[in-house]
Amino acid sequence: MLLLEVRKLDLGEDVRAVGVELRTEEGEAASGAESSAVWARVLPGLAGEDPWAIEFFSHLNRVREFCARHGIASREEPGRALVIGEPARDQLEELIVRFEGETFGARAGERLEAGDAELEQELMHRGLDAYHHAYGRYLFCGVCEFGEGSLVVLSETLDAGVIVGRTKEAVEGMEVEVFQTE
Repeated sequence: MLLLEVRKLDLGEDVRAVGVELRTEEGEAASGAESSAVWARVLPGLAGEDPWAIEFFSHLNRVREFCARHGIASREEPGRALVIGEPARDQLEELIVRFEGETFGARAGERLEAGDAELEQELMHRGLDAYHHAYGRYLFCGVCEFGEGSLVVLSETLDAGVIVGRTKEAVEGMEVEVFQTE
């Protein structure tokens, strides 16, 4: 049984953030194939009907090579983050298992379809700090540190209660207890 805790985070007055942590019953960060299967349901579950993607801004050669070997479509323009739009669940699981020790991002929202060159360039220069001023344009931006069992969701729309509901639905049938704390 894995435990998925959702709680509001205080990152300052100008940021709305929710922390999502996946732990073992012993309280350790969940990692590996079992946790990757959970995260591979959580990300699209949070997005709902909105387009979503994960994105990398470092170790791009390794990510690019992995995607090519596994037939995972991605897009990248010089000086911008590598964006992988709505990978299939099995592909997402493979990506998470392979890169769970890395920090990468996730976004969801209508604006994603049109592209966001400004944000993708900022990710290359500032890392995920670029989400601070951009997340209001999206359903959410997420900081994925799955090796640490952590997802930080920045969103004007998704509060902790909504995230709990969407997450419970996404992991239905899995041995995961989803709960909210203060």
